[in-house]
Amino acid sequence: MKSTRKGLREGELEKDNYERLVCADCGQSLASENPPDEVYTVRSCSECGREWKELR
Repeated sequence: MKSTRKGLREGELEKDNYERLVCADCGQSLASENPPDEVYTVRSCSECGREWKELR
C-alpha cells in the first residue's frame, strides 16, 4: 500500500477544488478508515478498490 503523498506524485491521486483527494482513474472522492491501533488512516476508492495510507 502506497502513501497518499507518493500517489499524488505518481499521478494516481489528484486534489479537487476543495483540496479533497480524488482517484485519478475513477474521479471519485476517497473514503477514509481509521484503524484503532495504527498511526495512519487508510484512504480507499469505492469504485476501483485501490488503497493508500496517510499518516495522521
